[in-house]
Amino acid sequence: MTDAPAVRVGGSKLSHRYGRRTTGVRELEFEFTAPGTVAVTGPNGSGKSTLLRILAGLLRPSAGSSSVHVGGREHPPAARREVLGLAAPELSFYEEFTATENLVFAAEARGLEAPARAAAAALDGVGLAGRAADRVASYSSGMKQRLRLAFALLHEPPILLLDEPGSHLDESGREAVRGVVARHAARGLVLLATNDPEEIRLAGRQMELRGHGLGDPS
Repeated sequence: MTDAPAVRVGGSKLSHRYGRRTTGVRELEFEFTAPGTVAVTGPNGSGKSTLLRILAGLLRPSAGSSSVHVGGREHPPAARREVLGLAAPELSFYEEFTATENLVFAAEARGLEAPARAAAAALDGVGLAGRAADRVASYSSGMKQRLRLAFALLHEPPILLLDEPGSHLDESGREAVRGVVARHAARGLVLLATNDPEEIRLAGRQMELRGHGLGDPS
């Protein structure tokens, strides 16, 4: 393992199930090291989102383990929020707050030195600078998706986990995603959970999950 940001699943193979007849992550073993982008693909229910949540330290796997290394040391699940940024569909915001207020609150909770500056930079990075003072309640689904990306970028993490980042986005929003991925992959590691051919083309590496997807009776 080098000093470059990396995620690793090995030893006892990683697996996770949500129920007796519901599929999830199945016996994974891999290692990805920065810089670059990895597309995690597979049918619905094969475990793409689950894998990102496990790597982020938000979900304990049914079997096996994962590790995250940054700066030459391993970060346990409880501390991974310091070095990982996750943008996922389930992330929600305070609708009565503005985009800036939401991100400043999150930056303060993280203990960032300059919360307002961090929020402004993150919003600018996803093309929301012009709507920063608007309440989230007025945002379209595509704008909220951009705000999720800004949340993931807030603390400039070396590892970025993006779960279907192009969902609900128009072409300008997709261009913002391409910019985020390109900038981050040049210096860090991006894991991109997607089946979108355009998003897959952003990645230099690809990992296909082998689960059979929703409805698999095994």
